[in-house]
Amino acid sequence: MKFLPPAIIDFHVHLFPEKGFDAIWRHFSAGGAEVLHKLYSGECIDYLRARGVERIVFSNYAHKKGFAAPMNEWNIGLLEENEQLYCFAAFHPDDGDALAYAERMLSHPRVVGIKLHFQVQRLYPHDQRLYPMYEMVMEKKKRLLLHVGNGPTSNAFVGWSNFKPVLERYPDLPANIPHMGCYEFQQFIDLLDTHPNIYLDTAYSFWPGLPFSFNLDHGYLEKYSRRILYGSDFPNIILPRKGEIDHLLSFDLPQAFYDRLFYANGLKLLEESCPQAFQA
Repeated sequence: MKFLPPAIIDFHVHLFPEKGFDAIWRHFSAGGAEVLHKLYSGECIDYLRARGVERIVFSNYAHKKGFAAPMNEWNIGLLEENEQLYCFAAFHPDDGDALAYAERMLSHPRVVGIKLHFQVQRLYPHDQRLYPMYEMVMEKKKRLLLHVGNGPTSNAFVGWSNFKPVLERYPDLPANIPHMGCYEFQQFIDLLDTHPNIYLDTAYSFWPGLPFSFNLDHGYLEKYSRRILYGSDFPNIILPRKGEIDHLLSFDLPQAFYDRLFYANGLKLLEESCPQAFQA
């Protein structure tokens, strides 16, 4: 039987102002899916801390022009109120000062990088307005969190074919791909052989028997054990958080896999992207 390490790093948590959470939960409900853990940000942090999560990496996004700057001000406030909390900042290329506030955010010691949710923001990954931001992130040795896969739901802006041009231009792109690249699991996991700065996260992809569950051989998980991060997608999930953890543990892979997945890989990326946060 395999066990969780003594402490966990959750690399994919959503934290929003209360109005943002309310809107997201209404959207889920209208689509026939009820979010199970309807907890606001402070409650989310407390819930995860009580369950062994030592460091929380959260993100949010600007769904349209003009929202990124106030969202990032809120993000900074939350970081200042909570130790061991890290953030992927919001960004929208239509904002006139987009690069200036991105640079300010990336200077914060606990900002890991920039988050883009292409499906919601209705942007293509290869939109050339994003290229200066990608280059800034790389120059500052930060990371990107890119919801670029076509699952659990999809539209024209996501999918492997839209991401491929970005990697052709930036083969060393330092990007985390959530949901293991769902539904194109094979295409995204194959990237780990040729793009050394790509990581996948587990969020929403390891409940058993569901259409969006990871469907490749578990040997891939062991093979790429140093390139996969644990993420819960908490709190915007429709099934119990613990169920996904239990399912991962049931694979009975080597204990080293679980130690890396739930802690060591995340710590490595935080130390690289937020070195000031680890200085005495």
